Amino acid sequence: MPAKRHKKGPTKGSGGKHRRALEGKSSTLPAEQRHWYEDKQRAKAAKRPKPSPRAEQRSRTEKRQRKVDSDLLVGRNPVVEALRAGMPATRLFLVNSLDPDNRVTEAARLAGDQGVDVVEVNRTDLDRRCESNGQPDAAHQGVALQTRPYQYWQPEALLDAARESKTPALIVVLDGVTDPHNLGAIIRSATAFGAHGVVIPERRSAGVNMTAWKTSAGTLARMPVAQVTNLNRTLEFFKKESLFAVGLDAAGDTPLPGLELATGPLVLVVGAEGKGLSRLVRENCDEVVNIPIGDAESLNASVAAGVSLYEVARLRAGQPE
Repeated sequence: MPAKRHKKGPTKGSGGKHRRALEGKSSTLPAEQRHWYEDKQRAKAAKRPKPSPRAEQRSRTEKRQRKVDSDLLVGRNPVVEALRAGMPATRLFLVNSLDPDNRVTEAARLAGDQGVDVVEVNRTDLDRRCESNGQPDAAHQGVALQTRPYQYWQPEALLDAARESKTPALIVVLDGVTDPHNLGAIIRSATAFGAHGVVIPERRSAGVNMTAWKTSAGTLARMPVAQVTNLNRTLEFFKKESLFAVGLDAAGDTPLPGLELATGPLVLVVGAEGKGLSRLVRENCDEVVNIPIGDAESLNASVAAGVSLYEVARLRAGQPE
């Protein structure tokens, strides 16, 4: 059967039947001129599920942490300590006409030796830089260091470094410490009392930011910090490597003074203020100890860590009570 041929030439049209459909439409009215617009928006908002108070608090905390997280380290002591440790940096800002100070002189010398640009600015300019980096109330003391992002360690590297020291390994693990001020203060105590490293989880925890650097008074430049995805798995790793895990909790069964495990390789686990250790972390500890206190309900996490680290250092040195 021969193929059907298509007819060429003019075809039948609509005869203007759909002319209006081809015409352009008029412009949309602005929102303020649409009387139904506000009612529609209110109806949409009413249908959205209201977030729980805990979710709202978590959102505010995350925003606050993002705000304080910056690459500008301020203050004379933190800046000098960071430069002494060779912390990766790009620029050192100094306010012109500063009062003579050995720390400022040393910071400028160290920056020059390390190839860090030294830039003189006026106080207003440095105030503005601090504000743009989320630190509007920062007491920069006329000195600020622009740094690179912190490079976290691996738990295995912490343990290797601890085994190279002359003292038994001492690792501090933080469970749910979300305040960067507490993180910085704990790192400062860990450095003072001979710890070899600090471990923090990736989630629900403060990270190394400029607030932590500032609170640590620069000791963060000498104290390695590891960030892990699973805290319990990390505790299991340390325990397999012959370290004892001792949790610090107000509801612990063993009093801290005279802790027998203090003189051996140790992981000291510090919980959040108020709620203490999480259930799984507590179960992973070989022993849970408490600090005997008076009428206070609990201690701040950084204070509790400092007291515990001092007691461990005292017991290791064989000092009498």
